[in-house]
Amino acid sequence: MSNQKLFNVAVVGATGAVGEQILRLLEERNFPIQQLKLLSSARSAGSKLQFIGQEMTVETATPDSFQGVDIALFSAGGSVSLELIPHAVRHGAVCIDNTSAYRMDPETPLVVPEVNIDKISEHRGVIANPNCSTIQMVAALKPLYDRYGISRIIVSTYQAVSGAGARAIDEMLRQSREVLAGNDAEPQILPVGSLPVKHQIAFNAIPQIDKFMDNGFTYEEIKMINETKKIMSDDSLEVTATCVRIPVVYGHSESVYVELKQDFDVEEAKQLIADAPGIVLQDNPAEQVYPLATEAAGKLDTYVGRVRRDLSNPRALNMWIVSDNLLKGAAWNAVQIAEYIAIEQK
Repeated sequence: MSNQKLFNVAVVGATGAVGEQILRLLEERNFPIQQLKLLSSARSAGSKLQFIGQEMTVETATPDSFQGVDIALFSAGGSVSLELIPHAVRHGAVCIDNTSAYRMDPETPLVVPEVNIDKISEHRGVIANPNCSTIQMVAALKPLYDRYGISRIIVSTYQAVSGAGARAIDEMLRQSREVLAGNDAEPQILPVGSLPVKHQIAFNAIPQIDKFMDNGFTYEEIKMINETKKIMSDDSLEVTATCVRIPVVYGHSESVYVELKQDFDVEEAKQLIADAPGIVLQDNPAEQVYPLATEAAGKLDTYVGRVRRDLSNPRALNMWIVSDNLLKGAAWNAVQIAEYIAIEQK
């Protein structure tokens, strides 16, 4: 990214799991930074973080923190974004928001760079990052949508505990040790919801991510449904989702059934997926090659395998999609957007 202007950048939620990944990517990608501000809640302010060999102090995020900031990356929870983003925009910053606060705002672009990079130019100061499970699915389905059209998507997710934060990771590891030692697991964190009832995640699968709505779906499932339609700019898409938390640390996996509008050749469909930006096809059943969360963890790409024609519907495909939920599902998608903004303003 040479010969570019330098930017004043703020990272809000710098001490969180996604914030730490954003900082690592900004450093590794040599993002053109003039000045960097690390911001967080008052509770985490004063923490020390390393960036390009320098120790930096995390400051409390306030409405005045964004004076002179060009690009602000938010990953500190929806309430923080709703409170501070209007002030950041007022100060002239372009805000890239990792929370759900602005995703369905009709004036806010919801962007996955491999799918709808053109939408960035429509922003009015805010660009939303989609839900982690939505990002990897639409990135994998985009080449099929463009070539054949898509009428229906049925997705079941198998989501890592890191999507619920560091405390959920700690709980899973602690519970695993307790169960192996023959003790009670004592759940305290999961599922994250409005009720005090908690369930064991170690050696288990919890069919709830986020709170339940009156229609029986969870907010996570409704996010996937609504965000997919918005990203694809297609309200006619029929989408349904079941989202499940499983005892994996990093990497969301998804079983996706997709009905296409045209006849297709399976090998051509695989090639379209393989040629898509940010997608790696891992599909060799004879050698037991398919995407695994353990192998996707720490990588920027989205992995697709088990691609096969459905047995009951000749115009439908089944596939398995895996990606690191903290990277492509959050931090990397946000940094990709920031890089695009930087290139456009060089």
